[in-house]
Amino acid sequence: MDSLVTVPVGDLRFDVRVGGPEDGPAVVLLHGFPQSSSSWRPLTRLLHAAGTRTVAPDQRGYSPGARPAEVADYRLAEVTGDVVGLCAALGLGPVHLVGHDWGAIVAWAVAARHPELVRSLIAVSVPHPAVFADAIAHDPLQRETSAYMAMLEQDETADLLLAEDAAALRLGFGTDVPADLIERHLEVVSRPGAMTAALNWYRARHGDWPQVPAVRVPTTFVWGAADVAVTESAARACSDRVTGDYTFEALDGIGHWVPEQAPEVLAAHVLRRIGNSVRPD
Repeated sequence: MDSLVTVPVGDLRFDVRVGGPEDGPAVVLLHGFPQSSSSWRPLTRLLHAAGTRTVAPDQRGYSPGARPAEVADYRLAEVTGDVVGLCAALGLGPVHLVGHDWGAIVAWAVAARHPELVRSLIAVSVPHPAVFADAIAHDPLQRETSAYMAMLEQDETADLLLAEDAAALRLGFGTDVPADLIERHLEVVSRPGAMTAALNWYRARHGDWPQVPAVRVPTTFVWGAADVAVTESAARACSDRVTGDYTFEALDGIGHWVPEQAPEVLAAHVLRRIGNSVRPD
């Protein structure tokens, strides 16, 4: 069973779910929008049973003690620094890094810029940031499917998303996310200031993604073939930004919410990558 602890990183305080055998390989799990660390609960049960140690923070803006006010506080350098600081505070490293959605963006960047801290990378749903930025700029279909991002940057969006018992967010989760996890996610993002902070990730993204270098650590990218937010061409282009051992896994019939919709399949890919990982030079 996971335990909820508070971990200081600089002036911030992160809520972190930790669990599994203390002597197991460390797996750091980074959630996306508009989720929380609870998105990993179906997966962590399987990883714990396989002998791994898991560390899943509520990321910047989602943890009440890590909610700075300025948009610039949510630049990629800041949120990747949180992961580096969290690993240092917990005495972890190198770790196996798993990220979904925005957590995948952070995980790609940490692996690219701090390879000495990452034993392996498992990115879920969202491709390498430079690949994704290029697809949005030059692929008409990806530009169309990513048009929602501009809406999320508007000042009134936080109120709209939380209106009528967060009806818009519930619609976005659909039937792929269990009801109890939806309630947990909504509890987190409905706290004062949390939704605005979560949306600041989108407002602060401009110019950051294309600057992320290639990844040289052992990497697996897991993408749901029914994902309406990321096109197949963008997903497959990730191979251009990985110079280390690389595996691409497309999951037929699975949408965007892979950790909640297909935890057994994802666990198999995570454990396979952990078992096959070799430290980068």
